[in-house]
Amino acid sequence: MTAGAAPSTGIRPADVPLADVPLADVPLDGGPVEIRGAVRVERTGRGVLPRRLGAAQWSQIPDDFMLASVSQSAGVRLAFRTSATTLELDVLATKMIESETAPMPAALYELVVDGELVQTQQSSVGNRFVFTFERPEAYVVPGEPDTVRFDGLAAGAKDVELWLPYSDEVELLALRADAPVDRPAPVTTVRWLHHGSSISHGYVATRTSRTWPVAAARASGVELTSVAFSGNALLDQLTARTMRDAPADVISVKVGINIVNGDMMRLRVFRTAVHGFIDTIRDGHPDALLLMISPVFCGPVEQSAGPTVQDPTRTDPWTISAGTPEQVAEGKLSLSVIRTELERIVRERSQTDPALRYLDGLELYGAADNARLPMPDNLHPADDVQQLIGERFARIAFGPHGLLRD
Repeated sequence: MTAGAAPSTGIRPADVPLADVPLADVPLDGGPVEIRGAVRVERTGRGVLPRRLGAAQWSQIPDDFMLASVSQSAGVRLAFRTSATTLELDVLATKMIESETAPMPAALYELVVDGELVQTQQSSVGNRFVFTFERPEAYVVPGEPDTVRFDGLAAGAKDVELWLPYSDEVELLALRADAPVDRPAPVTTVRWLHHGSSISHGYVATRTSRTWPVAAARASGVELTSVAFSGNALLDQLTARTMRDAPADVISVKVGINIVNGDMMRLRVFRTAVHGFIDTIRDGHPDALLLMISPVFCGPVEQSAGPTVQDPTRTDPWTISAGTPEQVAEGKLSLSVIRTELERIVRERSQTDPALRYLDGLELYGAADNARLPMPDNLHPADDVQQLIGERFARIAFGPHGLLRD
């Protein structure tokens, strides 16, 4: 089924045949399937849950918004090798949604075969994680599992990656195939660990493959683990410790916009928080190439302090700042201040840490890009800008002589 088709309707009843060749169960735990892009995999009573935050840090999650963000499946995929022409995956998704009655959003599962995206399947079924910023105490309304089915695949042995939707927590219940499934080829390429905000997580992108870290990883042939957490790239130590303990060859940290969005820090605290975040990562990865990335362009807070708010004069989502340029002189943060400080910190530390590097986020998306390709809500990139950032990052970081190349 291709993107835009009707959502599947639930787990297949036993009396409804879907194929002449029976599908056989494939174990998701302890079998040939590798779950890549997860920091760890949690076993449940029904299946497995890919997780992007360390087990030791899970109890330190400070609020329900961060819980929803870290639970979502950005960059997570199943990898295996098979000759199957039909695959089915049973899932129980959990979707963050504003009420018990709002329509459930569809999310796309994407099938990549031998490096090419060949099919998508959508699902709008699952649990509701009911949350709004006006009522931040979330609760879960149980829903039903669903089956996503991919058929008509080319015959013959092939390498398969099944990418989960970045917007949902996805409990994997069962996998079935009409031919044996084997382990995928071992990872021999660079393992890239990336942390960022909703711009890296995806947010308004239409699907996982169009989020910029996934686009950059696929274009560069590197293995991505994304610990991008919407609204929660805040230099938290629980995130730094997760990154410290996660396997990685190269690491990038894109930071700044969430700190200004929420008016979370002043300049004094920001300086030491950056040092502490780098120190913690270096405890586990003392010699890995580590790239600190400053914010991409966001007009409302380029020179003004945060926080950002929704424009009350408009009915559509549109971000403005509630702060002023004058408040920056008092120690509040704008994106321009963050770029200056982050570049200075990296420059000074790199004198004793030559594997520490800096990338100005304006090289990924700047004021001229914003004039040509504006963000639909004045804050979050849609597919076109996600693609642009992904292409530029792939070249700057992973191209010849790139910042994440030796």
